[in-house]
Amino acid sequence: MLNLSEIFFSIQGESTFAGLPCIFIRLAGCNLRCKYCDTKFSYDTKFSLESEEILQKIKKYYPVKLVEITGGEPLLQNEIYDLIKSLHKNNFKILLETNGSISMKQVPKYVIKIIDVKCPGSGYEDSFVEENLKYIDSKKDEMKFVLSDRNDFDWAKEFIKKFNLENHKIIFSAVFEKLDSKTLAQWILEDKLKVRMQLQMHKYIWGRDKRGV
Repeated sequence: MLNLSEIFFSIQGESTFAGLPCIFIRLAGCNLRCKYCDTKFSYDTKFSLESEEILQKIKKYYPVKLVEITGGEPLLQNEIYDLIKSLHKNNFKILLETNGSISMKQVPKYVIKIIDVKCPGSGYEDSFVEENLKYIDSKKDEMKFVLSDRNDFDWAKEFIKKFNLENHKIIFSAVFEKLDSKTLAQWILEDKLKVRMQLQMHKYIWGRDKRGV
């Protein structure tokens, strides 16, 4: 049985899959409390379902086969691995968004991991488990840095340099309505960084507080 916050169908607003129709399975519960968190509602369980029940609910969105498991922090629930296997068996392309504070060792290689590395502005810059670097595939997995200010930007650059991540898929994203996107773009250009800048597309389409999108 998995504890969930919501299941919904929307446009993928983040990652290199931004712009694509996507099914979202948001699991409940999180081990962090980031200062800028925009999904605090996911801390508490709204309903619980077995993996097979989740699968039946999302089949109504066929022919879309792109699904993202997110949270909260989805790796807090061990039952997630049954869900992943079930999705894979039914030919879904699986994205997993995780904060990197929990071991990713058990996550199957066919899952595309989107690791949200926490910067100082989150209040949890020491939460990333370095061992997880062994489980990141530079050709398909993505590492995201959500930036609040210049200090976060410089910290993220140092993190990338320290762990030789220059050839990985790196995403820089500004905290919505806190760090101006034009400013972030200028910093990236000035430093000639090999990163992808990301805007939270769904917030520009539906607004910052809209649920289920």
